Amino acid sequence: MSRCSTHRRLFVAPRPGRVLALIGAPFLALLLSTTVLAQDGAPQRIDWWQLAIEFIAGLSLFLYGVTQLSGALRQMAGDRMRQVLELSARNRVVGVGTGTLATFILDSSSVTIIILIAIVNAGLLSFAHVIPVIMGSNIGTTLSSQIFALDIDQYAPLALAIGLLLAFLPRSEVWRRAGMVMFSIGLIFFGLHVIGSSAEPLEGHPGLLRWVERMETPLLGAVAGCVMTLLIQSSSATMGIIITLASQGLITLPAGVAMMLGAEIGTCSDTLVATIGRSRDAVRAGLFHLLFNIATVALGLLFIEQLTGWAADTAGNDVPRQIANAHVAFNVVGVLLVLPFTRGVTRALRWLIPDARAKGPVEQEAAQPAE
Repeated sequence: MSRCSTHRRLFVAPRPGRVLALIGAPFLALLLSTTVLAQDGAPQRIDWWQLAIEFIAGLSLFLYGVTQLSGALRQMAGDRMRQVLELSARNRVVGVGTGTLATFILDSSSVTIIILIAIVNAGLLSFAHVIPVIMGSNIGTTLSSQIFALDIDQYAPLALAIGLLLAFLPRSEVWRRAGMVMFSIGLIFFGLHVIGSSAEPLEGHPGLLRWVERMETPLLGAVAGCVMTLLIQSSSATMGIIITLASQGLITLPAGVAMMLGAEIGTCSDTLVATIGRSRDAVRAGLFHLLFNIATVALGLLFIEQLTGWAADTAGNDVPRQIANAHVAFNVVGVLLVLPFTRGVTRALRWLIPDARAKGPVEQEAAQPAE
């Protein structure tokens, strides 16, 4: 199987069961109560069926847009981006910058890291060279959070219209791909708009308030963010949902930051799957991504009060922007803490996953295929 076909197999639309589980979990908690207090204090009935249908529609559009955007960007920049990663990974600082840029362009840290794993598995680079690029990919995901926090979903119909025209009218393949990128971006923001609109009746709902209070407990919030990311297979998508719900006043800053930390661990699942059957160096690269995220998330949970306090000071009362800023600060600080010690990290990973034992003459003869 070629590397390209492997990428296609790994990056497919989220499974329906995972999406249904993601949708069902919060609604099961909220269905304990069927009313919400209106602003004048009178109980107001919630049409749960309508709410669920709108939420499912918005989530479906959003996830489909994320999947299409990632695929369109890989078609436009995949091979060229692989060459750039190969050339720039030999310098730590340049590697971090390249990983950041590549993740922003490809719209997925998982795609960036799987490309790196393929490069390492091919023997073009050692895993030590790609460690800074992997760390940079974590910073690249924060750029999506900043875009989500801009509240530009009102322009989604315009992006959809322009993208549709570019995708079908021009004869140039470049313009068609650009149109699909624009159309996918429009789908993402339109889906977020529908999700936000569907959640408006839940503002002030007692069941939701109790659930959010639980998510403010750092460990529970991190577990929820990790599970959400595992279900939908995209930390950027998780952050988009968190920021959208925060814009509706449905998620507080402490809960959003805790869930953001959990998403950092959940996003490692794709890269771990990509290391199966690969070389020792490729496995080391995938393991580094997991261990780096676990270590930085542990520090984030330890200092979560300081992180949320700093984020609260950066954006006034704008909770979505505060969560996005916390996402940036967390990943940048994590990279700065680990980057000076990449040589030590390399030695530790070589100790954890030693090279395969050299085969003796008898083993080598037995390993030869029969003629």
